[in-house]
Amino acid sequence: MQEGIGWSMERKPFVVETTFPVRYVETDAMGIVHHSVYLAWFEEGRSAWFRERLNDPRGYALVEEDGYFFAVTGVNARYIAPVRFGDRVSVRTWVSAVRSRGFTASYQVSNAETGVLLAKGSTTHVCLNRHGKVVAIPPHWAAKLLG
Repeated sequence: MQEGIGWSMERKPFVVETTFPVRYVETDAMGIVHHSVYLAWFEEGRSAWFRERLNDPRGYALVEEDGYFFAVTGVNARYIAPVRFGDRVSVRTWVSAVRSRGFTASYQVSNAETGVLLAKGSTTHVCLNRHGKVVAIPPHWAAKLLG
């Protein structure tokens, strides 16, 4: 358990999976998905996670309406196997750590038909108020992040 708001790694995280086809525009001259596209896929996974977790189609917009923002402060990506136009991918997303002023979201990208792991990564986020000041995550949002 981490200090302050904590996350027990023995606790099963709330995982959301979203699946979609790879678009031609997402590929490079070699016909392989460009490395930068994975960040957009991570964001789509995170957006789907918020919609499901908050049980509301507005998802993350509810956080913003409440006057808070979760700014990305770091990205980590590990590319394991190539992805091509026409493949269907699934992005599994979960919150893997929560701290007093931020959280980490983790991702696994796999081939939707074969289940082969294609990439994995994480993003770190800090909580900001509407004035751009770093603040503690409000308890009601921390509770949603913790599951």
